[in-house]
Amino acid sequence: MNCEPDAHAATRQPTRAAAAAFVGTTIEWYDFYIYATASALIFGKLFFPGSDPFFATLASFGTFAVGFFARPFGGLVFGHLGDRIGRKKALVATLAIMGVGTVGIGFLPTYASAGIWAPVLLVLLRVAQGIAIGGEWGGAVLMASEHAPKGKRTFFASFAQLGSPAGLILSLLAFRAVASMDKDVFLAWGWRLPFLASAVLLVAGC
Repeated sequence: MNCEPDAHAATRQPTRAAAAAFVGTTIEWYDFYIYATASALIFGKLFFPGSDPFFATLASFGTFAVGFFARPFGGLVFGHLGDRIGRKKALVATLAIMGVGTVGIGFLPTYASAGIWAPVLLVLLRVAQGIAIGGEWGGAVLMASEHAPKGKRTFFASFAQLGSPAGLILSLLAFRAVASMDKDVFLAWGWRLPFLASAVLLVAGC
């Protein structure tokens, strides 16, 4: 009986791992960047409307900063889980957390309808985003490098970093598409579309 691994599968595995790292980080950074754009454009108006416009915008960017504080915890937790259950499962888990967090933001009630609970829920979902991307990026780099051929680990690991500019481009295109709407429509529900579109990207990523 031939116990040697399929040569074709062995050749494809490094490419698939690098592609998975690229797709995963692209989705994660798309979600991260659409939050940044929404923080600048609308979150201050919708979730902190009772304060001065300057302080409302400052509070909006404050919720954006929360995600960066959460990232190290995501790296610690999913770095450990990646060692215990495998990089692939940890990567899928971070994608799911990011997808649920981002789509959840798309369904959030605003301050006008939910009061103080609106910004509280926004911060909680932002923390989930931060944890997810903190765990995903390091795991994606490791997965790509661990499956890379000898002498090409740095090259294959670099595909994870390519996801950041790709996610930025996708987020800009998404908001460019909805920004052409009437201002009232955009503020009412148009801004939600880029967040809800993350569900489609999540399915594709998985």
